[in-house]
Amino acid sequence: MNGPRPKDWIMGIAPYVPGKSSGDDGRKLVKLSANENPLGCSSAAGAALNAASGSVDRYPDPGSTKLREAIAAKHGLDPARIICGTGSDDVLHLAANAFSGPGDEIIYVKYGFAVYDIAARRYGGTPVIADDRDYGTDVDAILAKVTDRTRVIFIANPNNPTGTFTPRAEIARLHAALPVHVLLVLDAAYAEYMEAGQDDGALELAESQPNVLITRTFSKIHGLAAERIGWGYADAAIIGAMNRIRLPFNVTTAGQEAAVAALASDDFVTMSREHNARWRHWLSEEMSALGNHGLKVVPSHTNFLLVLFEGAVSAEQANAALMDKGFAVRWLPGQGLVNGLRITIGTEAETLGVAQALREILESAG
Repeated sequence: MNGPRPKDWIMGIAPYVPGKSSGDDGRKLVKLSANENPLGCSSAAGAALNAASGSVDRYPDPGSTKLREAIAAKHGLDPARIICGTGSDDVLHLAANAFSGPGDEIIYVKYGFAVYDIAARRYGGTPVIADDRDYGTDVDAILAKVTDRTRVIFIANPNNPTGTFTPRAEIARLHAALPVHVLLVLDAAYAEYMEAGQDDGALELAESQPNVLITRTFSKIHGLAAERIGWGYADAAIIGAMNRIRLPFNVTTAGQEAAVAALASDDFVTMSREHNARWRHWLSEEMSALGNHGLKVVPSHTNFLLVLFEGAVSAEQANAALMDKGFAVRWLPGQGLVNGLRITIGTEAETLGVAQALREILESAG
């Protein structure tokens, strides 16, 4: 090519492909492809967002001070050990950038979040994929991949795009077996959707151990996806290194104010969790009832279901047919899930609609 030549590892990155919201003809679809909260955000977060939207002529607080203090108060953390980013994706990239580079290895689980591969390659690192166990994290498979070159391990818990959950004992076992120079990143974007009493101990590890980073987001249950607000918590040395390369003014004023209000909206979070649990269970039962058509549901602890197609109708065919019927779900061949569709739990009407559409597609195929 003529002109400046990108680094070879940059050209090896497969760009992130977002979930569809419209058909190939431009027709607007019911969007069940991005795991957004179908109930929106809380009224308090919306009001805070609107109230702050007029402050566009001044830079936001570069340290997200008020937001970090609110997060710390909510979870009993040290605000000085919190970092905020433009979505938790930003925090994941900062971790890879600060602690890995050319010649280093970053491990993540097969069927893990697509951003992990991009974050590993972006800074010249080598992605290393550990085999899954029933579409979830296999601690022994990860440990078998650890070498002297390993610098970062990414684990989403619950996992995206499969919805699986790794229990506290397994996370503790993994951490205990790691060399101290390896940074264990526990991506908890869907933590608020977990059942009562279900906790993988990630925050406790990040509080007490020098090589654990936990990441969270306001894009999922809090319904602030458009504002791109995420945060991380780790040892002060880890956060200090990441802050050296964090872009200044990275979270908008409106986003910071909305996130603070969202943290105080406990009733909205509870309502969202209960809505999700009800309709996730219902949709799982509906999909399982179509087992005679080759459907299999992976048990989920998130706001989506991974539905596997093992019959006459393939996931690719079902995906296209659902778009024809007005629904956008997520087909993920780029992540090795050629036979699966990830379906976000939507509103009552959306969930009823996608289930009926999929039933019609399968039954018409015979």
